[in-house]
Amino acid sequence: MELVITLDGGHDERMQLFGPGDCNLRTIRQALGVKIFARGATLKLLGDSDGVGKAAALLDSLQNRLHHRKRLTGDDVADALAALAAGRPEAGDEVIEVYRKFAAIRPRTPGQERYVRAIAEHDLCFCLGPAGTGKTYLAVAMALSLLKRGKIKRLVLARPAVEAGEKLGYLPGDLQAKVNPYLRPLFDAMHDMMEFDQIKRFMVNDAIEVVPLAFMRGRTLNNAAIILDEAQNATCQQMLMFLTRLGHHSKMIVTGDDSQSDLDGREKSGLVDATQRLADTEGIAVVRLSREDIVRHKLVTRIVHAYGEAPAAEHNS
Repeated sequence: MELVITLDGGHDERMQLFGPGDCNLRTIRQALGVKIFARGATLKLLGDSDGVGKAAALLDSLQNRLHHRKRLTGDDVADALAALAAGRPEAGDEVIEVYRKFAAIRPRTPGQERYVRAIAEHDLCFCLGPAGTGKTYLAVAMALSLLKRGKIKRLVLARPAVEAGEKLGYLPGDLQAKVNPYLRPLFDAMHDMMEFDQIKRFMVNDAIEVVPLAFMRGRTLNNAAIILDEAQNATCQQMLMFLTRLGHHSKMIVTGDDSQSDLDGREKSGLVDATQRLADTEGIAVVRLSREDIVRHKLVTRIVHAYGEAPAAEHNS
């Protein structure tokens, strides 16, 4: 089958669509088994009817995305291909505004869209899902967006200091040095969204605070966004303590993977307990992401799938 498409937009938009060295077109060719020939504003597609139809629909979707956002990345192409392969709709084009000027952070799957919407519409949101689904990343992005827009006055990031199967012993240094290894993923997310000097300045001014969960006891947090990451490693008592820190005009986000608890086998995960107790409570959202929402390297999806099929006793971690 042969199909000729006339592209919208000018030369610069076509170059964005094709990608550096036509890499986007090569990706589509390899994924869908079609031949694509470009001449000016015209694309000729050759292949079986199914592949050509999918390629045409994909190119139209990418053009629409480019029209709305004025830029296109390899991740956009990969997301569109994944949505096509899974037979699900693509995520929308709403961008989460953070401090880095050119950081185009947005939900990349329908599941992530539900998650972002739940954060926006509820004062307390739980998000559960496997590694790579953007639970922490999107929570930090939404919180920083609120901070930038003046909706909150501070951001508090907490994490249980639980070792993942390794005994690290007594770490040297002050409190911050001791807990940094546990809190590193939160800093990694922030570094994508803010300049290093800005993070440092906000932390000095107490606009951003990164603390181990145990140090949350006795506090009431007003006008704040409070994130608990890796919440599957919080005990039931710790979870109750954390949830009751929520003050006026604040928003709380709790994230974790309930299949990956590092607690002693006799201790029930506070994340599992809380979502069971609070799932039907008015004003609280519980969002579960799946393997289809994984947005890291494509091998992460395959790894999660492979481990998901193994008996639980083989990888209880």
